[in-house]
Amino acid sequence: MTLRLQRRPFRFALLQPLRTAEGVLTECCGWLLRLEDDQGAVGWGEVAPLQQHQFTSPWSSCEGALASLPDVPSRVQLEAVLRDAPGPVGFGLGAALAELDGLVGGQASQGWLKAPTPALLLPAGEAMLTALEAVAESARGLEGRTFKWKVGTEADSLERHLLDQLLQHLPPTARLRLDANAGWDRSTAQAWMQRLRDDPRLAWLEQPLAVEDQAGLEQLAALGPVALDESLHQRPELRRSWSGWQVRRPALEGDPRVLLRELQAGVPQRMVSTAFETGIGRRWLEHLAGLQAQGPTPAAPGLAPGWTPSGALFSTDPEVVWAAAI
Repeated sequence: MTLRLQRRPFRFALLQPLRTAEGVLTECCGWLLRLEDDQGAVGWGEVAPLQQHQFTSPWSSCEGALASLPDVPSRVQLEAVLRDAPGPVGFGLGAALAELDGLVGGQASQGWLKAPTPALLLPAGEAMLTALEAVAESARGLEGRTFKWKVGTEADSLERHLLDQLLQHLPPTARLRLDANAGWDRSTAQAWMQRLRDDPRLAWLEQPLAVEDQAGLEQLAALGPVALDESLHQRPELRRSWSGWQVRRPALEGDPRVLLRELQAGVPQRMVSTAFETGIGRRWLEHLAGLQAQGPTPAAPGLAPGWTPSGALFSTDPEVVWAAAI
């Protein structure tokens, strides 16, 4: 089978800076992929290393892996590059091949699934309270919603004070995820877990400790719910061994067919999260989140609503996205 591979760069700014313990993210950029076979079928992919994210492959390594591919690659070449390439490249190539093979999309039995209602991403620091008030005044309000708050960016005493105010506002039906992005030490993480572990609204502490402190993460998980995120990127073997919640970012971790099979098989405690994709990557994210919602442990996906702009680059039609990237 003859294949033709096209690449097209894209770039967009977030609607507001995302501040985490790792730094500040203001924009996203990468490449869109269009893979066409000799029958005219097309598979779409996206390669987008998340800037200022210490566990994502550098831009240059992704660019080099893409540049090494010919415009008319064989299937064997693509699969070989995909296995050894940085995670974002593996995602882009694997996504395009999966669509060509009918594993997702129009040829698949379920088509492209829609995601359930996502968690709401609250900004770091005191801006969290303003954002929460805006949600409370909206039509849906706070009842039954899942919230994710970025912590580890301010003095711990201030964040604990803000936590008290946050908990005063959240109704009993709400769920709360606290994401430290590996920014806490053991004593801080244990103090937060002791404060929250008996609160039924706590979903989990997300990557509370550094990736290197696996022993500390396991000890903390014995006290209450812990979800791994960055650890899964630096130590992929934990995707097989960690028995707690896993925050999975398909656009960063490699061939999406692996996670697709897991969710189709009903593997529990997986939560699908965004790396701020265009409409092409977003189709995959929503489809995987839809599968997760059908599984044994449904959870609100991390789609960060309200953080990316609207427009053609975020269309559900990949042809529209492709044209908008010019």
